[in-house]
Amino acid sequence: MLYLLLKTGISALILVAVSEVAKRSSLFGALIASLPLTSLLAILWMRWEKAETKAIADLSQSIFYLVLPSLAFFLLFPFLLNRGMQFWLSLGIAVAVTIALYLLMLILLHACSHPIS
Repeated sequence: MLYLLLKTGISALILVAVSEVAKRSSLFGALIASLPLTSLLAILWMRWEKAETKAIADLSQSIFYLVLPSLAFFLLFPFLLNRGMQFWLSLGIAVAVTIALYLLMLILLHACSHPIS
């Protein structure tokens, strides 16, 4: 239980750091947020917990394929906001399009006989 609390605390600290830095500098906040910190933490936690190398490699490869559709969010959301659309509507549309692109990517990977596990 203590280990789970430690993992949660370290992960939460990183999220808080990103939001606090972003208040002062969007560039540095974006720099921290753009680092694959979540992925690195998950990989490190898996390694620490003695997960098989194949499981870690599979996670890393799956992350690669799913990062691609997630990039659409970072293009569409600011585009909609800069065109005067309300925050919540922009966020909702950007999230919905991103989810649709995730599903499309999963379908494409399956069609290419490369399903992610």
